[in-house]
Amino acid sequence: MKSSGGSKEIHLVARPRGEPRQSDFAVVEVTVPDPGPGQVLVHNRFISVDPYMRGRMRDAKSYVPPFALGAVMTGMSVGEVVASQSPDLAAGDIVLHDLGWREYALGTAAAFRRVPANDAPLSAWLGMLGMVGLTAWVGMLEIAALKPGDVVFVSGAAGAVGSLAGQIAKLRGAARIVGSVGSAAKARYVCDDLGFDAAFNYHEGSPAQLLAAAAPDGIDVYYDNVGGEHLEAAIGALRLHGRAALCGAISQYNADEPAPGPRNLSLMIGNRLTLRGFIVGDHVDRRPAFLAEVDGWLAEGRIRLAETIVDGVENAPAAFIGLMRGENIGKMLVRVGSD
Repeated sequence: MKSSGGSKEIHLVARPRGEPRQSDFAVVEVTVPDPGPGQVLVHNRFISVDPYMRGRMRDAKSYVPPFALGAVMTGMSVGEVVASQSPDLAAGDIVLHDLGWREYALGTAAAFRRVPANDAPLSAWLGMLGMVGLTAWVGMLEIAALKPGDVVFVSGAAGAVGSLAGQIAKLRGAARIVGSVGSAAKARYVCDDLGFDAAFNYHEGSPAQLLAAAAPDGIDVYYDNVGGEHLEAAIGALRLHGRAALCGAISQYNADEPAPGPRNLSLMIGNRLTLRGFIVGDHVDRRPAFLAEVDGWLAEGRIRLAETIVDGVENAPAAFIGLMRGENIGKMLVRVGSD
């Protein structure tokens, strides 16, 4: 059993105004006791860095409570049980939890979920096989109701959710997948490596014009990770009975004032469009079906695991700032050092 010792963790110490800065975070060394009755101690291996965390840095009402100042940043992590005083988990078990940006996590066994044994890398349980993958799968197949033959547009296509949403659409029979990304290198990546049919760099023009060139006959499905001009462009391109899954709006997360809404919402009426927002936490009952399909694709090599990995828990703030600047490809993760 691990003796009591130190663990680094990341605290939010100031609420960012605009783009987050390193000074909004602090690296704190804490003492971790041995587990008591019913508790387990977990050594994290990977911690998740996600865009939704920017919203939790505001002291505002939302679907999830804001982060507390002077406290650890919570969020999904995967790690190994190193000491247990619970019959439900044993040393060596690999578990998921929401206790966040820290090297060691201590809690009751109920706070941890054992990861099924398979050949997937541990990091996949925070990405493709975790809530990120479930978000992409539910959003594309159930919220946007993808049908074989659909033309699909995905914004944030090189990001964690977008890179999977596009691949899922292709594997489920979409006729054409178009992605929006933030660089020429990312455009090449999503086409050459992920199987998108076309992609554009939104820095090279207006999203509406670039989307019209990539999908001249319009689209049937839009998977929205960006909001703003991208959402407006998609509404303009959606064909009769088009559907949009509204997953995120990263273009607006650093804004201190509300951004203007799409100016073409009236098109929803004549084209009978459906725009539906969703939160993946409402769909955890779909996890078994999702895992059965996506884990199978991964084992067969039919779907690509896209990741950007930063080493060291102390570098989690820099990883988050980089994520918000679009410096990642696929899932942004922090790898925690081993003993």
